[in-house]
Amino acid sequence: MTRGAEGMETPPYRQRIDLPAAAAGGYQALARLDSLIRRDGLVDDRLRELVKLRTSQMNGCALHLERHSREARRLGEPEQRLHQLAGWRESPLFTASQRAALALTEAVTRLGPDGVPDDVYDDAERHFGPQQLGNLILTVAVTNALNRIAVTARLQPPAPEPDAPPRRPAR
Repeated sequence: MTRGAEGMETPPYRQRIDLPAAAAGGYQALARLDSLIRRDGLVDDRLRELVKLRTSQMNGCALHLERHSREARRLGEPEQRLHQLAGWRESPLFTASQRAALALTEAVTRLGPDGVPDDVYDDAERHFGPQQLGNLILTVAVTNALNRIAVTARLQPPAPEPDAPPRRPAR
């Protein structure tokens, strides 16, 4: 065991494979698909990041949790909504269309034996036109693929910057 950033014991993780180097063509194709979906866009870039962040929460992908929470904040997503994302059903901070997108995200990420329930799909379809719904589905699918790659390869987010020493008050 090693000591993590908070001084807590953490298992010693090592990256298993440098997948972008080992399978460059396939990995680059997946990255290009992600870029294409980003260009086509969803109704709102913040919703895209909420969807990616919720997918990454469900998959336990530290690398993408860090990446998508940082991007959501950069786009102006309020901290309070980021803190409540995992409990979006109980939070009053999400709109009906965001709820539909998050419900579809969860259904696609955790496919049950009957696939995505009709009521979940129908609700998303009511809020998004065909292009937006298609981009939402592709966003969730690509994020799931990237999460699974990162978790399997044990890709980690960058180490946090060490805290600066406390400043002494001026006399």
